[in-house]
Amino acid sequence: MKFRPVHENYNVADLARSIEFYGKALGLKEVRRINSDDGSFIIVYLASEDNGFLLELTWLRDFEGEYNLGDNEFHLAFETDDFEKAYKLHKDMGCVCYENPAMGIYFIADPDGYWLEIVPANK
Repeated sequence: MKFRPVHENYNVADLARSIEFYGKALGLKEVRRINSDDGSFIIVYLASEDNGFLLELTWLRDFEGEYNLGDNEFHLAFETDDFEKAYKLHKDMGCVCYENPAMGIYFIADPDGYWLEIVPANK
């Protein structure tokens, strides 16, 4: 029996804002969308060009407030082939939320506060 990861879900408050962020920050593009018949939710799947893994963004019409992310001890990691260029982009975007130079990594936060780890390709 084999398993492989296929997607991770994040609930988001503003779908357009999140799609724009993930496109600019990580180069992810929308590949599929599900709209509920009653308008109560929209699910958007984002992917990079060279990977089958999907990031699922879910917008819930009736959810109010901010999502409780606990202590942000969970995260999704992204590998980049140009760490310095990625770091500059994320600094310019103002989304770097934690840096660990000793490990050679840093984290960015999306508009809803989810942390995303950025690692160089050879880590």
